[in-house]
Amino acid sequence: MALPQPHSPSWSAFFEEQSSAARDERLQRFYAAETLDPDTPIANAPLVAMDFETTGLDPAQDEIISIGIVPLSLSRIFCRDSSYWVVRPTRQLDEDSIVIHGITHSEIAAAPDLERILEELLAALEGKLAVVHYHPIERNFLTNALHQRIGEGIQFPLIDTMILERRILEYQKGLLDRLLRRPSEPIRLGHCRARYHLPHYQPHHALTDALATAELLQAQIFHHFSPETPVGELWC
Repeated sequence: MALPQPHSPSWSAFFEEQSSAARDERLQRFYAAETLDPDTPIANAPLVAMDFETTGLDPAQDEIISIGIVPLSLSRIFCRDSSYWVVRPTRQLDEDSIVIHGITHSEIAAAPDLERILEELLAALEGKLAVVHYHPIERNFLTNALHQRIGEGIQFPLIDTMILERRILEYQKGLLDRLLRRPSEPIRLGHCRARYHLPHYQPHHALTDALATAELLQAQIFHHFSPETPVGELWC
């Protein structure tokens, strides 16, 4: 499918620069890992779906409280190799957020600070192409969390299934829809999955949402792209 292509940043050059510029040894190792060439077919890319649950939606004042990681390929999802962490924020949980994500005060009290699991998290992402749904959450929350703890942030390529779905829907929209300015279809994770007849999962659990995102990417590639699609046409 010849969809409009977004700008493809030079991640290899960025990683090479950051492997020397980063001060934290964990970040140095992360950036020193081999990065994907943008011409790599998506079928050959090592993929890992990732999702965060947070105390709110503002990365300037809210924090990560859970992280889900699920490795995948276009044909398989490796649930046995998945990872899940609850991490302790620096501020007390808001009762309204507990209703959404279900993580309790007692779970938070027993959880480690994010810095304690950082090495393990980076190892799960190292050399992989991350897949998320709505990348500002994972990108902004993680880099802000690291700035608070080690004084420097982190950036890496992501495939955003929300962006892909928006591109797909815009491509499919007819001339009449554009002329009449009909509203776009919803692109939240559950709505996107429903269009591919994927099963409904209870939302707002980081590991379940990571699994849901992994399945969504597989469906999107199968229906609208090709296993040979270069990752540089998909990442941001």
